[in-house]
Amino acid sequence: MNRDYQYQAKQVQAITIRPFSFDFPDDLDPKWVPSNIVRSHFFNGVSLTMPYLEPFLVKTMREAAGHLSQPELLEDIRAFNGQEASHYKCHRRLNTLLKTNGYPEFEAVEARLDTAYKKLSTRSLRTKLAYSAGFECMINGFTTWLINKRQQLFAGASPHIASFWLMHMIEETEHKTVAFDVYMAYSGQYWPRAIGVFHGSFHVLHYGIIGMFTALKKDGTLGELQCLTKIIRHFFSLLWNVAPFLLRALLPWYNPRREADPEWMRQWVAGHAKLSADDRLPLVDTSDPEMPVPFIQ
Repeated sequence: MNRDYQYQAKQVQAITIRPFSFDFPDDLDPKWVPSNIVRSHFFNGVSLTMPYLEPFLVKTMREAAGHLSQPELLEDIRAFNGQEASHYKCHRRLNTLLKTNGYPEFEAVEARLDTAYKKLSTRSLRTKLAYSAGFECMINGFTTWLINKRQQLFAGASPHIASFWLMHMIEETEHKTVAFDVYMAYSGQYWPRAIGVFHGSFHVLHYGIIGMFTALKKDGTLGELQCLTKIIRHFFSLLWNVAPFLLRALLPWYNPRREADPEWMRQWVAGHAKLSADDRLPLVDTSDPEMPVPFIQ
């Protein structure tokens, strides 16, 4: 245990556990960004990882909670786990539709993910916490990329899937301090955390890319010049927007509290708070050039 750890206030007042009431249509097209099939399959590939990654995160946080005593941090863990449980259940429904509607090959990717996370679960708690904190610091950049570049990424896309991804990222921003705080409270050692930045980030992206290539191979477009060009452009955008977050996470004094929350995220949270318990989540209008928060202003 790290005797020097002291809990710090979060940037948000509370980590809210919300119902993920998305009804994906049964005839959902896996190529849900019609203008960019590569982008569709990249996010589909990342979605495949979530029903394995997020239960791993939940179990790791629960294991760590048994070693911690700070009431604020224990409450953060409870809320973190509540949000992550909602995320992976919704991703599982989405992934079932992706397989049913044209890509049963994703089952082979899921089998590899199952094996990988069972193996990862046998590692030490410090390693699992470093992995979790590393992934969450990467997702800070991923979140900012998706929210701030939503017009470029999701213009004309399925409002169901685009809205789901954006809401997912909003909640990732809300709980962005938790995995880091738990690691610091349990260990606080720099080098395992630095290794975790690479381990957590690239492990998830690795399997997401495998999923993307699996779908593109099924489509028969993987070797086409246009497809390769879009792959290069997509990953350049990803790295350009996310790499600075990874580099900052490697600093010994890193703290995710220093990463500013996107304004659109704050507007979304404020809008959602005005919904009644019976209201369904409104979808983002992907045909609107601004893609404003989907709540009445």
